[in-house]
Amino acid sequence: MFTAVFDDPVTLKTAGATLALATLWLVEGVLPMFEGRSARARHGARNLALGVGNAAVTALIFAAATLLVTEGARERGFGLLHALGLPGWARIALAVVIFDAWQYLWHRLNHRVPFLWRFHQVHHSDAELDATSGLRFHTGEIVLSSVARLAVLPILGLTVAEVLVYETILLPIILFHHSNLRVPGAVDRRLRWLIVTPWMHWVHHSDHQPETDSNYSSIFSFWDRAFRSFRLRAEPRDIRLGLENLDRSEWGTLRGMLAMPFRRRRGRTSAPTDPDRMP
Repeated sequence: MFTAVFDDPVTLKTAGATLALATLWLVEGVLPMFEGRSARARHGARNLALGVGNAAVTALIFAAATLLVTEGARERGFGLLHALGLPGWARIALAVVIFDAWQYLWHRLNHRVPFLWRFHQVHHSDAELDATSGLRFHTGEIVLSSVARLAVLPILGLTVAEVLVYETILLPIILFHHSNLRVPGAVDRRLRWLIVTPWMHWVHHSDHQPETDSNYSSIFSFWDRAFRSFRLRAEPRDIRLGLENLDRSEWGTLRGMLAMPFRRRRGRTSAPTDPDRMP
């Protein structure tokens, strides 16, 4: 049984994400940073339903297309990684880093392009952030990101195996930094020199737009430092999560989340010219 899991990268990715989600959801219930959460099971079930539905859409529509474009690039030697001709582990390491750079850029575009933001706001509308929030993305956003990925993968020269390695690393980290886990400040500070941590990502989910428009990284936190979008709060509990001026009861249901991009255009305040940042 365990051998089969490790021999199948898709199963390994799914098993790792499931274990991480279950562990984080249980532990954050005992050691929460933001207390007083109600109806955790119902909130988590809605986010999980959206995430499972999106996974099914991706598998049914984009799995074959991803294999087609990546194998086509590999056979022709097209793309950055194929041109470099790096040895095994060096190639995989670079694949993870450069694809994470693309994820940073795509995430930032979702905040800058109004059409993309209409879908991405569903993720930010979650005012009770926890590990399941890492699965809360509108299906339209998943489709748009998957289409963009089909164009980017051949240019970067990633194979399907390298994409799976990236996603196997990505999913537990995404669930971790969305979690409501009370991570000690000293621990978070050490971790965030390399990866995105809860203290970083809570700021990104603030309802104050200058904070929402910061900390875009997915795995590696150094993208935000490099592109000057890194921002922290000294006291995370002071952050008001979600989106301002949003009726949370109306848009918190599964139906409301799916309808949000088509019913309401979010107004957004302008960012300050010189936001305060902390290392």
